[in-house]
Amino acid sequence: MQKKLRFALFGNEFQAKKAASTQKVIDTLSALGGEVVVEPSCDENFHADFAISIGGDGTFLKTASIVGAKGIPIIGVNIGRLGFLADVRDDEIEQAFSAIYEGRYRIEEHAVISLTADGVPQDFIPHALNDIAVMKRYNASMITIYACVDGDPLVTYQADGLVVSTPTGSTAYNLSNGGPIMLSQTDVLCLTPIAPHSLSIRPIVVPNDCVIELEVESRSHNFLVAVDGRSATLDEQVRIRISKADHKVKIVKRESENFFSTLREKMMWGKDVREK
Repeated sequence: MQKKLRFALFGNEFQAKKAASTQKVIDTLSALGGEVVVEPSCDENFHADFAISIGGDGTFLKTASIVGAKGIPIIGVNIGRLGFLADVRDDEIEQAFSAIYEGRYRIEEHAVISLTADGVPQDFIPHALNDIAVMKRYNASMITIYACVDGDPLVTYQADGLVVSTPTGSTAYNLSNGGPIMLSQTDVLCLTPIAPHSLSIRPIVVPNDCVIELEVESRSHNFLVAVDGRSATLDEQVRIRISKADHKVKIVKRESENFFSTLREKMMWGKDVREK
């Protein structure tokens, strides 16, 4: 007898399109014999076989922050724009969940990084699947960022900010600032400056078991720290510490998918604009 699977469904405010896709997911899983819980309260006793994120990549990151540490694999249904993490299209919902029940999928484990400020975890979001960015608050002037790796001074950045990216986040804010694309299986982090004042400053890749420490000076005497896009203001005396988290986020991928095909499809990687 097949085990009855339990699915936890997460999403933002449901516009008409999202509501229709949500209902389609619920109907598909009900027909397959699954149990669906919408926006559950994820206390320590909560359990699900899979989490479903309905929305874009932002919704996926939010879902990961809720269930990632519980080890619940996440399925991303894309109702947003790019959908690099949330990669199941609306017209693929029935096919994708049938594949789950038939065992035609794999689970990828993606590294997560943690943030502390003066040794204290930040309540607004302590972990990042994509990236942690330190940025100036105002447009008038850049900030100074003193960076150390495993206690050794790395460089002093004069820039609008600095992105510390995981391989998962390498195709997000890191890439838009000139950072490299990194395969999710690689155990590395990338430090990519945002609009650096010096042309000699370039992104640098370090092992992900390194501890990165940052101190910031700013004319406004404070700065922004953004963890997977959600930001808070910190005082410039605060010492930021970024390190590998104790857990990884599990992401469900269909057998037909791989990283390079996603790059080509979603980002038109290697596409020659001269081709007809």
